[in-house]
Amino acid sequence: MFRDECEIEVRGGKGGDGMLSFRREKYVHRGGPDGGDGGDGGGVVLVATDRVNSLLDVGRRYNYHAPKGRPGGTQCKFGACGEDLVVEVPVGTQVYDLERGHMLRDLAELDAQIVIAAGGRGGRGNAQFATSVVQAPRHHELGQDGEERRVRLELKLVAEVGLIGLPNAGKSTFLSRVSAARPKIADYPFTTLEPQVGIAQVGDYDTLCIADLPGLIEGAADGVGLGHRFLKHVERCGVLLHLVDVSAAADEGRGGLEPVEAWRVIEEELARYSADLASRARILVATKCEDEETHQRAKDLAEAAGQPMFPISSQTGAGLAELLEGTRVLVRGDRDPGLQSAPAWRR
Repeated sequence: MFRDECEIEVRGGKGGDGMLSFRREKYVHRGGPDGGDGGDGGGVVLVATDRVNSLLDVGRRYNYHAPKGRPGGTQCKFGACGEDLVVEVPVGTQVYDLERGHMLRDLAELDAQIVIAAGGRGGRGNAQFATSVVQAPRHHELGQDGEERRVRLELKLVAEVGLIGLPNAGKSTFLSRVSAARPKIADYPFTTLEPQVGIAQVGDYDTLCIADLPGLIEGAADGVGLGHRFLKHVERCGVLLHLVDVSAAADEGRGGLEPVEAWRVIEEELARYSADLASRARILVATKCEDEETHQRAKDLAEAAGQPMFPISSQTGAGLAELLEGTRVLVRGDRDPGLQSAPAWRR
């Protein structure tokens, strides 16, 4: 199960109290103060890791309280500090303060971390207050309370390539063919209910991280359908692959939309959601190109869109290698995408 948002309450550990104590030992007259300091409380630390890919486990628990510091002891012994409470979150997690509404940290890199709630400082024992004037102080400090706050965690998947398109455009099938990911595949809309991420091998030495996002429909930017919940994940992708099913059998599934109209629907939704997404680098992919009719429909779509076009068939594997190579050069910024391996009508 996938979860990309949750709210938690975090609290740093309370610092240990300082000790009020005087040395009492045989043959030692007026030994003086020997109360030790209390230990600092532990903090709550969020760490970005690749061991988890969802906020599901983090969201199951609402309260995260770090351990307290131990009080000081006699003979000027320091109390033990409380251990930090380390909470692992997926890479790409954004941390927001619920009360103020601003972002505290974007954990977009592996091993990035933030102390979200610092522990309280330990109190000083009475030995710290001894002076030449006050040689037997009876004053000591209590440990300070740790920080407490409510935060909202929002996950935005970190992937180099994002797959977008209408439901049943062939995104899951494509991802299953080019990577080891095994998303659910079926012949009905909204088969994919949560993002899937796979690593595709490109050539002998390179790889691409590809995210399959749930299908968008018209009105997604206004909250229609399932895809609007995952539009934010598209913002992390450097390159978008817009998959359009050009088979005649898909016309009925698209509500009667021709491939060109289906392409325009998604483009308009991206522009409405974010101006940045409207200018994001992307490649148009015509899926299920397996005969002359579908190739002609793909050609018409390429001419209408005016973008680099790659016709593919995930069933037969045709065009997959060329598409991955064209995507790689766009992601790496080597040269103009698609010109080396695009169909003849786009060269």
